[in-house]
Amino acid sequence: MMFASYEWYVGSRYLRSGHRNRFISFISLISIAGLVLGVWALIVVLSVMNGFEHELRNRILSMTPHASIMGLQGRLEPWREIRERVEKMPAVVAAAPYVEDQGMLVNGTHVSGALIRGIVPAEERRVGSLGARMTAGTLDDLVPGRYHIVLGSALAQELAIKVGDSVIIVVAQGNATPIGVLPRMRRFTVSGIFSAGMYEFDRGLALVSMQDAARLYRLGDAVTGIRLNLQDLFRAPVIVRDVAVALGGGFFVSDWTRKHANFFRSIEITKGILFVILSLIIGVAAFNIVSTLVMVVKEKQSDIAILRTLGSTPRSILAIFIVQGASIGLIGTIVGVALGVLTSTYLENLVHGLERLLHTRFLDASVYFMSDLPALVEAHDVLRIAGTAFVLCCLSTLYPAWRAARTQPAEALRHE
Repeated sequence: MMFASYEWYVGSRYLRSGHRNRFISFISLISIAGLVLGVWALIVVLSVMNGFEHELRNRILSMTPHASIMGLQGRLEPWREIRERVEKMPAVVAAAPYVEDQGMLVNGTHVSGALIRGIVPAEERRVGSLGARMTAGTLDDLVPGRYHIVLGSALAQELAIKVGDSVIIVVAQGNATPIGVLPRMRRFTVSGIFSAGMYEFDRGLALVSMQDAARLYRLGDAVTGIRLNLQDLFRAPVIVRDVAVALGGGFFVSDWTRKHANFFRSIEITKGILFVILSLIIGVAAFNIVSTLVMVVKEKQSDIAILRTLGSTPRSILAIFIVQGASIGLIGTIVGVALGVLTSTYLENLVHGLERLLHTRFLDASVYFMSDLPALVEAHDVLRIAGTAFVLCCLSTLYPAWRAARTQPAEALRHE
């Protein structure tokens, strides 16, 4: 234990070069700073990617069901019986019918295409959290026969419309008239506006009563499909397939991972690429540790020789310089982790503060799907980054420490 303390003392003492060569101490500080920068950048970037993925998933699932079952011809006839059977299955929490098709919304000279979704408000609350996204009005205003409509915030802005105004929905299905086939249209009153925080939905989705949508698209008593809320959303592809097989087949099935698979796949790929690229910063810091220790070994040749003559073994000399390099790695890793976690925790506030200060907006919702920059620190990412940094630093000490351990006392003291 005393010998271990001696090795730790000498190794840590070598971190602070004497008055003869302050440059080595400066190089040690540069190595630590480079390591801190690499660890900090990796934690912040991966936390932003994690936060983006988490927030994106929550916003998507507030508008999109875990899974859905649809008819092969675009309509589901005996949907009440199917819903009852589906809700009895243990993996399914709730099921809700819906009608969905494309349409064009017209308000004077303002025209915009949108996805028209017919829902039953009471049923919709069981499979999604859209009600919590309402900024004006409520979903309960979608009463059959009153022809009310709820618009996304960006869509309402595009149409220059507000609650209480009227909008005309034009669908591709036509009516035969003496002057030819004219598109079917119906006037709806805007009863509410929602904001999902994702431009895709805020700009391209409109909600109406399911019965009103069925009349508009002439589906009669049929619906487009049934939306499912599952106990385990991460097993949605397997569960919805099992549900369709249990119903006897003949259905088109989909789930949230298929509809937005590219989003999450691109996030995972980007995280992996960024981890490799930003790890190069840590690699540069590790090379600095090599150069620092090589310079220390060169400067301390006579000291190493004296230690050897006093009885220190090559293994002890090796341990001394490993302690020095590992200390640099440990200090840099700890400081980098602390700064990274702290920055990630308050990143959203920092970004908003910079936006107010610079009078600009860093994230355009129409491009990045959201206007905020969320960050989510995950323990396994922090451990992976810290472990990678510390291991690289320890590996970088091996060659200089090995050179120091091979120092021959007689040769080192020949010119002293």
